[in-house]
Amino acid sequence: MRKSIFARLNNWIIFTLMTIVVLTIVIASTILINFLRKEEVKRVDILVSALKFQQEVESPNLEVQALLLQIYSSNTTIPLIILDKNDQIIEHKNIPQDIGDNPEEIKALANKMAKSYVPIEIELVKGNKQIVFYDNSPLLNNLQYSPFILGFFILCYFLFSFWFLRTIKKTDEGYLWAGLAKETAHQIGTPLSSMIGWMEIMKLDTPDSEGVHEIEKDIERLRTISERFSKIGSIPELNDMNFNETIQENYDYLKTRISRKINFGLHLPNYNILVPHNKILMSWVIENLVKNAVDAMKGEGSISMSVFERNKNILIEVQDTGSGMTKQQARNAFKPGYSTKKRGWGLGLSLAKRVIQEYHNGDIKIAQTEVGKGTTFRITIKKG
Repeated sequence: MRKSIFARLNNWIIFTLMTIVVLTIVIASTILINFLRKEEVKRVDILVSALKFQQEVESPNLEVQALLLQIYSSNTTIPLIILDKNDQIIEHKNIPQDIGDNPEEIKALANKMAKSYVPIEIELVKGNKQIVFYDNSPLLNNLQYSPFILGFFILCYFLFSFWFLRTIKKTDEGYLWAGLAKETAHQIGTPLSSMIGWMEIMKLDTPDSEGVHEIEKDIERLRTISERFSKIGSIPELNDMNFNETIQENYDYLKTRISRKINFGLHLPNYNILVPHNKILMSWVIENLVKNAVDAMKGEGSISMSVFERNKNILIEVQDTGSGMTKQQARNAFKPGYSTKKRGWGLGLSLAKRVIQEYHNGDIKIAQTEVGKGTTFRITIKKG
């Protein structure tokens, strides 16, 4: 539980830091663009002042003329259109080349510029005036979208990095699970071989003993468990087809191993369901679900296993009348290491999920749960 809380807190911290970084870049870029926009407006004001001075001075000297020409020529980026009071074109500069010298298009562009910036009027002698229209330079227009583009790419980078790190973590966890499972199979196999040998000796002395037969069944079960662990981390062969038979065998075995205080029922269709699966691994999943149900009922209650078809899927439901789960417990039930039991390892359901999703291309989930009333686990496997 505590590990799960810390994991969620770490996710929120990472998300918050990513958001802060992206917003900081967007805000800083926006401030820079606003600064550049103000600088361009200042340049236009200086240019207009120079034009006004040129009109007011009747015969400026050569130095003044050179200075005015330099100010006017220095503008190589800001679009500029100058009209008189009768909307006649006096001058234009830095407008798109596709407009050229077409008067109608130039005037239309001037009207469009007026929506971005208020035109500047230059009062001349004898009631004449000139109107200066201007707009952002192409560079500034392109930079307006750069904060959002930059923020988007940074966000994508963070998301990719986060996904990549999680993928590496899952891969490492997968290798850890596989190594642990194979080592467990190896450790079980050593005493199991010895037990099989001693079992053969006991059968020579008392071949018809009921105890011998029961021990033989348990040895066979241990062999099955060892095979289950040995298959984790490798690609299992889905050779078994009769799904009813697999479920029935599990039911028959588990029914003799659980408390008689538990009413254990099985509902199978009256026809064979044929779907590729691995009997050993599928048995492991069913056994985990049933044992979880037994623990949830504390050894007393009802368990029902049902198999049925829906659309093109095979559904297996394990329903119990146990203690049920809270919403938080249901969300974390399949996470490795999570357990509601004091001495639980939190491995059973996570391994069951791995077997169903990765090996059988299916899904396993908690279909329904209510505190104090029970839980229903549902496995979904595609039929074909």
